[in-house]
Amino acid sequence: QVQLVESGGGSVQAGGSLTLSCAASGFMIRNYCMAWFRQAPGKQRERVSFISSYGETKYSESVEGRFTFSQDNSKNTLYLQMNSLKSDDTAVYYCAAGRPVFGECKDYNYWGQGTQVTVSS
Repeated sequence: QVQLVESGGGSVQAGGSLTLSCAASGFMIRNYCMAWFRQAPGKQRERVSFISSYGETKYSESVEGRFTFSQDNSKNTLYLQMNSLKSDDTAVYYCAAGRPVFGECKDYNYWGQGTQVTVSS
């Protein structure tokens, strides 16, 4: 049974840091496209970071330089280190997994339950 479980969310003041974790089970993350998404109230879901099928880590412009995506294949776990947090980063954060389609990581079939990140200014 495929499962993704996020943890590490919470409340922090602007400028602070948080590290999110996503523990995967039922599959090996090294064989999948893995990503972090977020969704703020009233806004569309945004893919903030992912690892491409070529192994490159990509970031959205809104988090580039502040967030770091990593994964530990031995622990089957993803991480999202978030620094210099802003109030605009307030959202529910999700990890997701999917198979590459025609060599691209675009479709994600498996999702965690999400973890809330709240940044106060």
